[in-house]
Amino acid sequence: MTRGSYVRRNIRFMILWPLAAVLLTLLLWGVMLSKLASDKKQLEENALRKSAAISKAYAQYLTRTVEQLDLLARQIKFGWEKSNGSLSFERMNLEGALNVPRFGSAAIYDENGIPVTGTIPLGKKVGVADREYFQFHKNFKSESLRIGTPTIGRLSGKKIIQVTLRIEKDGGKFGGVLVMGVPPEFFTLFSDDQVLGENGILAFIGDDGIERMSKVGNEQRDSSPLSAQKFDPNIDTRNVYLFPDGKTRFISTHTLNGYPFFALVGLDQQDVMQPYQRNLVMYRKIGIVGSIVIFLFAFIAMWMSMRLAWRNHQAKTIRETYRLATEGGNEGFYILLSEQDKNGFITDFMVVDCNEKGASFFGLPKEKFLGAKVSDYYSGEYFERVMNTYRLGMENGFYEDDYRIPEGSPIKAEWVKRKFVRADKGLAITLRDISESKRYEREMSRLATEDALTTLPNRHWLMNYLPAALATAQANKSMLAVLFIDLDDFKNVNDTLGHSAGDQLLCAVAARLKSVVRSTDKVIRLGGDEFTVVLEAIHNEEEVAHIALTINQVLHEPFELTRDTTPKKNKVGGSIGIALFPRDGHDVETLLKNADIAMYAAKINRKGEFRFYDRMLYENIKQRLDTEQDLAHAIREDQFELYFQPRVATPTGTLTGMEALIRWQHPTRGLLKATDFIELAEESGMINAIGEIVIDKVCAQIAVWLAQGIKTLPISVNVSAHQFNDGKVKNLIAACLSKHAIPASLLEIELTESAMMQNTGDIFDEISAINKMGITMYVDDFGSGYSSLSLLQRIDMDVLKVHQAFTAQLGVTKDGEIFFTAIFSMAKALNMRVVAEGVETAAQLQILQTLACDEVQGCYISEALPAADVPAFIAKHHLFP
Repeated sequence: MTRGSYVRRNIRFMILWPLAAVLLTLLLWGVMLSKLASDKKQLEENALRKSAAISKAYAQYLTRTVEQLDLLARQIKFGWEKSNGSLSFERMNLEGALNVPRFGSAAIYDENGIPVTGTIPLGKKVGVADREYFQFHKNFKSESLRIGTPTIGRLSGKKIIQVTLRIEKDGGKFGGVLVMGVPPEFFTLFSDDQVLGENGILAFIGDDGIERMSKVGNEQRDSSPLSAQKFDPNIDTRNVYLFPDGKTRFISTHTLNGYPFFALVGLDQQDVMQPYQRNLVMYRKIGIVGSIVIFLFAFIAMWMSMRLAWRNHQAKTIRETYRLATEGGNEGFYILLSEQDKNGFITDFMVVDCNEKGASFFGLPKEKFLGAKVSDYYSGEYFERVMNTYRLGMENGFYEDDYRIPEGSPIKAEWVKRKFVRADKGLAITLRDISESKRYEREMSRLATEDALTTLPNRHWLMNYLPAALATAQANKSMLAVLFIDLDDFKNVNDTLGHSAGDQLLCAVAARLKSVVRSTDKVIRLGGDEFTVVLEAIHNEEEVAHIALTINQVLHEPFELTRDTTPKKNKVGGSIGIALFPRDGHDVETLLKNADIAMYAAKINRKGEFRFYDRMLYENIKQRLDTEQDLAHAIREDQFELYFQPRVATPTGTLTGMEALIRWQHPTRGLLKATDFIELAEESGMINAIGEIVIDKVCAQIAVWLAQGIKTLPISVNVSAHQFNDGKVKNLIAACLSKHAIPASLLEIELTESAMMQNTGDIFDEISAINKMGITMYVDDFGSGYSSLSLLQRIDMDVLKVHQAFTAQLGVTKDGEIFFTAIFSMAKALNMRVVAEGVETAAQLQILQTLACDEVQGCYISEALPAADVPAFIAKHHLFP
């Protein structure tokens, strides 16, 4: 197509430029006028809302101010009237008894208008009988506070607003006037010129329409645009208001709560509409200049369109190529023209165009880079690799990748994103430096797989690494060990030393673990106080045991932790569970689960040990978990029963009381004794709930026997140390006694000596409170734990029950009787009764009678009885066989 035919073909489009210019000009003015109208409406609405908000806030401020004045005036009036007019304001002010720092003055005028006393020295007797407020108070018996207009005080000689209150004599007769002179600015401290603007008004007006004080902008005025007229407080404030000073303002009023005044705020329309006026001038200029530019551009464009039409047609292919190559943003781009041999095989490329960014990748300015060939910058194998990629782009028409720049490349970057687009006989190439984003990706990957505190790999890393490690171990037919490590007593460190010390400990543990394993082993922090060690290429179980033992040893060494800048040594230790591949599992989930089970077994057996996984561990732990779930269900369903074992007087065999023993009626395992589940209840934290059930059941059973007229003896209940540590035993007992309406003397509490050794301060308080309720306290199983004579002396206990291990030795060894005698003597020295537990033979009973033991309990007397059998047992007079 020739240049002339191309222009003739497209000439009809050229005349569209002037028409488009007219339409654009109309559109421009329409948009600007619409925007101006919208801005004006918005400014007016905002001004009305702002004036309403300011007037409301100002009214609240004035209300508080008037309330303060009212309160102070009435206090002064009360004091004056109560003293029969004997107060001296001058003396009180000097002595600090009358403190009116924010007011100019305060004075009392008698019924003739003569000043009697005041905070300002009464150098001359200046009368006020002619004042309007004096005549008002004299002629009208009003209790209301009056606020006048600004005037010059006759005592102070200063400009004040007079706040007045009627003073009365006996019988309600007029006794004078209290006058407080308040500086006018006291009523206008609320705002400043930034809020009101240069001509905004803030006014304090009475319901009579008379202005008390006003402020225009930042200027305090005695008279304002309102002072020349009375203002109607009921005026419609939804529109602007023309003031006598010629200013139009957006106004709003707000009544003072409880007082005949209102606040007025007026925002000057000229101030408010300044943005509109500026925009009006600006838009007018924009419209004029824009119209000129549009029409000028239209005519130039029409002329240029005809001139450039042919050139644009010729450059169309190049423009399209540039568009495709640079559409990704601010990138380096190149146009490479291919060079071919006689067979059409591409042998090189030459740079025919590029931008400055593209040339900068090679460290050259654009003018020096143009005309360069690929072979000028690459050689040998590297050249062939680059050329093969370029040829692939030519063959497919498109190629894109993220390319890591190899060492020795002329490109000044670490990573680039390459995009090739075929354009006729060449390539349009864009390069973008993505080195920073790649570094960010690597950092994000590191953070995702690294524990932030210890810098060890984390659980996410382990779950990605372990499958490959297992595959390698399987391919090499080697063993792999997973060690699951849980720190012992880590919670105590956090609770006693704080989380900062806990973090120090975790970092120290991580360092010790890394120091004792091989360089090929992996140490991972799973979270909290749990760590995992992966041992690869293991030959036998002994090798794993040696490493686990070493870990145990280094964890048992004290850790030096700093709290409040003071280093302290702390011991924790760790329990380790070990699972071996392929013996204990073939997949990640199974190995981790079995290592966890082994660790749990090690912690239950004795903390600070390691254990290998075996099937029995799983069965034992499963049984324990099942029992724990059943126990929780038993608590919900109340599957517990009470049995009662008698206690009798040693000399006579007379029944003296009974011990309540809990039994669990298990749905499948039958009736279980306390020894089958109490330890689990204590470890799982369910002992408190069970203890509450037992105390409530005992109280309920006592109430039933009392209602049936059965002679009821005291019943003792075993209370766990966990319940005492919880600090709620006394409240629980009191609630149950009240609920079932039984006397406290029929309930007794047994507490083991081991439990008494824990948190003695808290337990002492609990026991003291229970003693005060009239409940007998027993030391149970004495001799089975840590005995403390000093503790028994401190804690007021009534009865000491000797553990059955000592009773069993009576008549068997001479030492048995000696030990029992020593315990008996100690108890008597502390004024405690003694009960021998576990009496099973007549010989034991005879010895106890000889020793004058107070009471006995055991199978020889009676097995524990269900509640239904107790009444018949109580009816017996002599209980020895």
